[in-house]
Amino acid sequence: MQSQIQRALSGIGTVAVGLGITAWVGSEALYNVDGGERVVIFDRFRGILAEVKGEGTHLKIPYIQYPTYFDIRSRPRIINTTTGTKDLQMISIALRILSHPDESRLPTILDNIGVDYDERVLPSIGPEVLKAVVAQYNADQLLTMRESVSKQISDELAQRAKSFHVILDDVSITHLTFGQEYTQAIEFKQVAQQEAERSKFVVMKAEQEKRVRVIEAEGESEAAQLISDALKKSGSGLIEVRRIDAAKEIAETLSASRNIAYLPGAGGMLFNLGLGGVAQQE
Repeated sequence: MQSQIQRALSGIGTVAVGLGITAWVGSEALYNVDGGERVVIFDRFRGILAEVKGEGTHLKIPYIQYPTYFDIRSRPRIINTTTGTKDLQMISIALRILSHPDESRLPTILDNIGVDYDERVLPSIGPEVLKAVVAQYNADQLLTMRESVSKQISDELAQRAKSFHVILDDVSITHLTFGQEYTQAIEFKQVAQQEAERSKFVVMKAEQEKRVRVIEAEGESEAAQLISDALKKSGSGLIEVRRIDAAKEIAETLSASRNIAYLPGAGGMLFNLGLGGVAQQE
């Protein structure tokens, strides 16, 4: 009976040891690579291995091989800098960059730069490229040729980043401000342009009014000439007709008023009736 118990305990101990070894192997010899990640293996004897591990579960030699994880998804970064233009105007410019590492060159990145390549490469080359490109343009050209400036910055920055095995997905200018003096100069220029346009409008209006007065004077002159010709041909008949028309208009106007009384011109009213009777008695 005792021997059976010892055998059972021995079997349980063997199973426990086997489970422990399995758990240890599972924790030390296996590693997982999630989506959007890649792993580069550092071997104590061979150094950084050239093979890049993709998504899934992989084996490693415990205490000899160590995995280093890389995020290969695009990540944004904002680069701010203050620089001078071709016409010596100071500007502040912000650049948004989307980038990811070259998957096939991850061992080289780990060997030469490190896992924090994103903190070393772009903050170093970004301001340099920005200053070099902006120095080729005047301040006003940065506004009128913004798309061309952004494309040139993108091309030169991508070329520089490629030497560090970093791929740029998108580069765009997000913020662009000028110095206070240049901003005031732009405002003064706009005010001057508005004043010039206003002065131009005043001049055009005066010329138009002058043209209208000339046309009216020419019309009055032609009318006077026509009247003079008519008088020469018809005598004073035209003047009499005009006088009758004017009298008719005056009469119509006066007849429409209630505050006007009409008296006959021959004195045929009854105002002198009493005076007439007194005269007859005398």
